[in-house]
Amino acid sequence: MTYQGLKSDLDVLQSSYQPYRDDPGGSDSEDESPPQFQGGPGGGGGAEMPYGDQEVMIHMVPEQGKSKWSHIDDLDSFFSKVYDYHQKHGFTVMMLQETLELIQFIFVVFFTVFMAECINYPLLFKDNLPTDYHGGKITISEIILTVSFSQMRFFTQVFVFISVLFWLTRLIVVIYHVFQFWDIKCFYNSALKIPDSSLDSVTWWEVQKRLVAAQAEHMMCIHKQELTPLDVYHRILRFNNYMVAMINKSLLPLKFNVPILGDYVFLSTGLRFNLELILFKSPWAPFNQWHLREDYKRVNRRKELADSLKTHILILGCVNLVLMPVILLWQILYSFFNYAEVIKREPGSLGIRKWSLYGRYYLRHFNELEHELSARLSRAYKPATYYMDIFVSPLATVIARNVAFICGSVLAVLLLLTVWDEDVLNVEHVLTIMTVCGACVAGARVFIPDENLVFCPEKTLTQVIAHIHYFPVQWRGEAHTYSVMAELDMLFRYTAMYLIDEVLSPVVTP
Repeated sequence: MTYQGLKSDLDVLQSSYQPYRDDPGGSDSEDESPPQFQGGPGGGGGAEMPYGDQEVMIHMVPEQGKSKWSHIDDLDSFFSKVYDYHQKHGFTVMMLQETLELIQFIFVVFFTVFMAECINYPLLFKDNLPTDYHGGKITISEIILTVSFSQMRFFTQVFVFISVLFWLTRLIVVIYHVFQFWDIKCFYNSALKIPDSSLDSVTWWEVQKRLVAAQAEHMMCIHKQELTPLDVYHRILRFNNYMVAMINKSLLPLKFNVPILGDYVFLSTGLRFNLELILFKSPWAPFNQWHLREDYKRVNRRKELADSLKTHILILGCVNLVLMPVILLWQILYSFFNYAEVIKREPGSLGIRKWSLYGRYYLRHFNELEHELSARLSRAYKPATYYMDIFVSPLATVIARNVAFICGSVLAVLLLLTVWDEDVLNVEHVLTIMTVCGACVAGARVFIPDENLVFCPEKTLTQVIAHIHYFPVQWRGEAHTYSVMAELDMLFRYTAMYLIDEVLSPVVTP
C-alpha cells in the first residue's frame, strides 16, 4: 500500500512537469539556464525531446491551486499597504478619513471663495451704509452678494480652476485606494484570519507573525521559500532607510547658515515630497522600484548622470516656482483653519515643543517602523522638554514677566467692566484688546520657567539620550552649555517654528 501511494504521488508530481524549449535568442550563460532533467515525460517510456543531449523541464503550478496573493509583483508596496492598513485601523476608517478629507478640501475652497467674493465688507464694517439705513443690526442676507464665476477676480478663477483639478486628481487616487485596500482587507480576513472587528486589539507583532507564516501557503514571494520579519521590515522601509542614511551622512543640503539666526535646519513636508519625487518616484529617479540603477554605479557615467539630475531638479524647481502662489495660499489657509481654534483656546500651544521632521529622520534607526519611532520619541518628550526649559534666557524671563503683568492687568480690568455691564463689549475694539491681551499673557508664560525647576542638565540629558539613542562625542560633559542645547533644539523645536517652516515651504522649496 505504501508503495502504491508513493507511486501515485510520484505520478502526480511528474505530470506537473512539462517540457521547456529554450528560446533560440536566449541567454548564452549556462548559469542562468533553468534546471535540466533527463528522461521523457510520463515515467520515461516515451521518446526523449532533445535539448542538446538533455530535456529541460520546469515546474508548472496548477492554476486552480494558486492563491490570489501568490507571486506578488511588488512586495514593497504590498507589505507597506498591509502595515498602513493596521496602523490606520482598517478599511472603514481609512476610506472614511480619505472621503472626509475630500469634503474638507471642498469646504476650504468654497469658504475661501465665499469670503473673498461674496461678502459686502464696506457694509459689514459700516463704512458704506445704504441711504435707507436708520440704525439697527445688519442682517446676514444684506451683506451676502450673489456673484457668478465670470464676475469673480482673475486670481480667484485661477485658484478655483487649480483646486478643481487637484480635487479631481485626489478623487481618482481615493477611488484607486478603495480597490487597493479592499484587496488588503480580504488578505487580512482570509489569509491572516484577522477580521476588522478585532484589528485594533491585534498588535503589529502578531500581524507580522501571521504574515510570515502565510508565505508557506500563499507563496507571496517567489525569491525565497520562507520569509523572516527582517524581510518584511526591509520591504516596508526600503526608501525610508535610504532617506535616513542620506540625512545622517549629510548628503542632502538641509542645513543652512542664516544671518542672525546662525545654523538652521529646514525640512518641511513640501520639501520632503520633492526630494522623494526626485530620488525615488519620478521616471528619472536614481533609484528605481527596488534599488539604485546600474548606470549610477558606473564611474565613467557619473558626470553625465549628475548633469542630467541637475537639469531635472532645475525643471522641478521651476514648476514649484510657478505653482508657488497657489500652494502658498493653500498653506496659509490650511494652517489658519487648522490652528486658529487651537490657538484661540490655548494660545500657549505654539510654545509647546515637538520633534521636527528633520529630527524624526536624524534620530531614526534603520528598519524602524513609524509606530516604533513615535513610541521611542514620545518616551523622550518629557525629559527633553525639561532639559530645554533649563535654558530659558533670564533676559527673556524678565521681559515676559513684565509683559504678562501689564497685559494681565488690562485684561482683568476689562473683564471686571464686562461683568459689571455687558455694554462694554459694544465699545469699538474692546473685544480685540481683550483677545490680544489674553494671547500676550499666554505667550509670555512660555518664557517664564517653573519656580520648582532644578538645574540638573547632565542627569536630564542622560534621560533624553537613553530614549533618542543619540550621543555625539562633543556632548560628553557639556550638557550645561548652550551649544548642546542648540544642537538638540534643531531636533526638538517649538510648534511655532514648525508652522513657520510649513507656511514658508512653498517659497523656500524652489
